[in-house]
Amino acid sequence: MRTGDLFPILKDVTRRVALEGFLALAPDTLSPSGGTPQDSTDVPSLIQKLNKDSTIKNFVAAVKYLKTHPQSTGKVGVMGFCWGGGMTNQVAVNSPDLSAAAPFYGMQPAVEDIPKINVPLLLHYASLDERINQGITTYEEALKKAHIEYKLYMYDGAEHAFFNDTSPRYNEKAAKLSWEWTISFFKEKLKT
Repeated sequence: MRTGDLFPILKDVTRRVALEGFLALAPDTLSPSGGTPQDSTDVPSLIQKLNKDSTIKNFVAAVKYLKTHPQSTGKVGVMGFCWGGGMTNQVAVNSPDLSAAAPFYGMQPAVEDIPKINVPLLLHYASLDERINQGITTYEEALKKAHIEYKLYMYDGAEHAFFNDTSPRYNEKAAKLSWEWTISFFKEKLKT
């Protein structure tokens, strides 16, 4: 398990994934900027300064690393939350080595990129997340048209970031249910 200087919630998720019997890696996306700062108020502006293409390549490289790691089964799954949910969608588009992806309330990929996805998806969305939810219908239509395996869960009464138990938007019911479904999904897709 490697977490770098991540937010406590991401360290905890990585720990929980490892406790479920998976090899877990949580790259510090802000390494090019010196790493994630202790003061999280600077994080959004630092993320906006990242080069999107380079960041996607770094995540694709992490997938390749995990695929060939001596403790790996060769099957790699990725999950991410908020901005990381959008990155999870981008990894699904750009990584031929990926086996499964579970984005949480992430921005959808461009419609023209959706046919490049060749892995099963488990999509988690919050019913009160108007900005992110605007792209769901188009995403689903493109997934169906491309015959991509996916399941989409919409959590009623939940807001963006519902999984983050350090946030006032935390929704315990949605968080627990989405976690159960994600672990089950990864066990099915990565351990069989």
